This record gives sequence, structure tokens and C-alpha cells, in this order.
Amino acid sequence: MTTWSTDDLDRIGDAQEIQIAPENGDGTLRPPTTIWIVRDGDDLFVRSVNGPQGRWYRTAGGTHRGRITAAGLTRDVAFAEAADPAANERIDAAYLAKYGTTPWAEPMTRPGPRDTTLQLVPR
Repeated sequence: MTTWSTDDLDRIGDAQEIQIAPENGDGTLRPPTTIWIVRDGDDLFVRSVNGPQGRWYRTAGGTHRGRITAAGLTRDVAFAEAADPAANERIDAAYLAKYGTTPWAEPMTRPGPRDTTLQLVPR
């Protein structure tokens, strides 16, 4: 599995928002959607605020490939389930720490959005 560079982790992980564009089944990219991102150690994670019904999430779940843009970087990624079963607790804490001053942070830790946790893996 490919790993993120330290610079990519810092820049992307510190970004308040990213643009995410999953690949469609024909290999074209969906129009980008603005979403939040959190870092847990050397891993980057995203969730769909709309839960499993989110359009970008449904496409990402079908192809497991896409592109992100953040902090002046554009990277092709694979979407993977979190490898560590305990990761969701840490990811919840990361969302609350990073976005806790907004009214939308706590809902990102509830079932629905929490069920859509995806790890971004560089490719």
C-alpha cells in the first residue's frame, strides 16, 4: 500500500475543507464536492454528512477511486474502509477537535455519517 508523504499529510490533513471527486464507473470524475477531512496519525479520513445516501459517497463506494484537491495539491486516491476497528473513536475525536466550534461537528460523529468513514489512500 502506498503511503502519504509528510508534506501531503500536513497540508491535506490541516486543510479545513477538501474537494473530492470520485470516479464514475466509466472512469470519468464526478463534479467535486466540498467536504471535511481529518487526520489520524499517518492516515486521512472523510465522511459523508448525508450518510450513505450522499451522492459522492455512493459513487466512491462503487468505484473506490477518485481525486482530491486541498491546500494547492491534487492527488488521486483510493477509498478504503478503515483498517483499524477502533479507528472510528479516534476519528470522532478528530472531527470534534478540528471542527468542534461549528454546529455540524457533533452530527458527523453520529450513525449515518459515521457509517460512511473512508480512508484516503494515495495511488
